[in-house]
Amino acid sequence: MLYLYIKSFHLIFLIAWMVSLLYLPRLFVYHTSVSKVSSSYNLFLLMETRLIKIIAIPAMILTLSLGTILLYYQNDLLYENYFRIKILFVLILVVYQIYLVLIYLTFKKRKNRKSSVFFKFLNEIPTIFMIIIILLVVLKPNIG
Repeated sequence: MLYLYIKSFHLIFLIAWMVSLLYLPRLFVYHTSVSKVSSSYNLFLLMETRLIKIIAIPAMILTLSLGTILLYYQNDLLYENYFRIKILFVLILVVYQIYLVLIYLTFKKRKNRKSSVFFKFLNEIPTIFMIIIILLVVLKPNIG
């Protein structure tokens, strides 16, 4: 029963993390369209700060922590190639999260030079990775 609770909260925090990975680049799209000296610019900074500190980072940490606990209960998954690929994609999402924080810091320094088109493209990456991860977990393909 404990395992199911851990798995449930793992999924809940995973959803929160994915929402933040999808929403933060969308905020960047809008952030690029306002003047660096406007009050709107500062409002976007505040929204991004709160999203990162209150939702994104805690949800990522809790997702990874609970996932590690689940892996402790089912450590035989480490021998499955599909699961190793899933872990790789999760680690890439962690790097993606770090990259988004670095972008936020450029906005904070008022030195962003990237266009809204770039951020629209960047916004699609977590969706693609989420699809791949879900397909791997649900279908458990026999890879290699």
